[in-house]
Amino acid sequence: MNEKKVLLTIFGATGDLAQRKLYPSLFRLYRKGVLADHFAVIGTARRPWSDEKYHQVITETIKDLEPTAAEEKEFSSHFYYQSHDVTDTSHYDTLKELSNKLDKKYQLEENRLFYLAMSPNFFGTIVSHLKSQKMLEVDGFHRVIIEKPFGSDYASAYKLNEEINQVFEEDDIYRIDHYLGKEMIQNLSAIRFANNIFESIWNNRYIDNVQINIAEDLGVEERGGYYDKSGALKDMVQNHILQILSLLAMEPPVAFSEKEIRAEKIKALEAVRIYSENEVRENFVRGQYTAGNIEDKNFEGYHSEANVASDSTTETFVAGKLLVDNFRWSGVPFYIRTGKRLTEKGSRINIIFKQVPFNLFKNDINAACDNGSLPPNILTIYIQPTEGFSLSLNGKEIGQGFTTVPIKLEQRNSSEIIENTPEAYEKLLLDALNGDGTNFTHWDEVAQSWRIVDVIRNTWDKEDASPLPYSAGTMGPKEAFELLEKSGSTWIWQPDDWYKDRGLL
Repeated sequence: MNEKKVLLTIFGATGDLAQRKLYPSLFRLYRKGVLADHFAVIGTARRPWSDEKYHQVITETIKDLEPTAAEEKEFSSHFYYQSHDVTDTSHYDTLKELSNKLDKKYQLEENRLFYLAMSPNFFGTIVSHLKSQKMLEVDGFHRVIIEKPFGSDYASAYKLNEEINQVFEEDDIYRIDHYLGKEMIQNLSAIRFANNIFESIWNNRYIDNVQINIAEDLGVEERGGYYDKSGALKDMVQNHILQILSLLAMEPPVAFSEKEIRAEKIKALEAVRIYSENEVRENFVRGQYTAGNIEDKNFEGYHSEANVASDSTTETFVAGKLLVDNFRWSGVPFYIRTGKRLTEKGSRINIIFKQVPFNLFKNDINAACDNGSLPPNILTIYIQPTEGFSLSLNGKEIGQGFTTVPIKLEQRNSSEIIENTPEAYEKLLLDALNGDGTNFTHWDEVAQSWRIVDVIRNTWDKEDASPLPYSAGTMGPKEAFELLEKSGSTWIWQPDDWYKDRGLL
């Protein structure tokens, strides 16, 4: 890979995100030669750290990557720390002075990348100071990476976007959704557009329904304060799930380029039906986990979590049906499901294909489902923790007669491959260094996602009802299963059945 020349300034450099994701990802890029002699990192935060303290933290965050002593010393030497109050104008003057000094020392050609790894409340303040103190008047590029959440509804997101657009052009704004950096999410386009067997039937003539699952087995952990103000709808549906839906539903781009892919994703999101309040009540279920146990492990309920209000009505689970009103997808439901304290951690997509027009084997009770039909063909895309895909078919059982049995064609990446696959943040940081915004979210995508979600959120906020309870360790309230049953469908992924069959749940 070609070496990149850049000064990366991280606002929020002492935080959890920087230590868990950013520093290890930067080290991987360093080890691959993307970052070498001509890069520097300025870490800023309120804590009064020294450069030496900062280097100790950097060293600790990369120890699992087993750096040599030479790598550790050389890599950390490129990091500089400045205690910084983002509201104090004078601190930006000091930051500018250090930036210019490092630019000369490392011959960075005035390329500046700013990473805002802190509360969105400060985004507008930071970028306005970058402009007022002339930190962006450089000969090289100047780009800004922004973490989610991008607003808490459409109105706040619009206001935030206006503030940032006063300083940065849209092409220089990189809104991170780390799901877009995952290997199998990036593989969706290859599965669709490089295989005519799928692209030719990727429409409402052949697909019965689509299911998007993002399940977490953990509770809110130390994020109780943040999560209680957000909930599953804003935390997962507005960004990750709707981004996945846009990749699944978009039309083939005329070229595999940032501009064309973005255009098609935006069209797909604009085709998602924005529900009325009655449609929200009919098509969405929200839940909240209560105490439960699985495999002899006991878990407390959401109300008992730290920093969560005892009477909180925040949802920890969402299941719903979305419709895409265009020629390709008319009538095909996109079922979504996400939640905390579910049976297993896992993200997967199920594409359920329609039945054959006539079942020749309907008299064979071993071949058919309860309703006399054959099991459907299903394409499953595994995103995490395992990566790969499978295709379920119906085949003939070995022996006399024509008893059919399910057959699964499957490809899973080995643990060795997964371990060596670039981490999502590594990929996205490299994309930002390259000026490639394909795997970041455009403002038009963010805006439309909020329009879709705001109607759901506002409908719930008007109701007195609390979220439906579900026991920790299960796959959500029974109403989430009934949501599909009333349309003659069922969730394909039901990991709780395995535990129930063995008396573990």
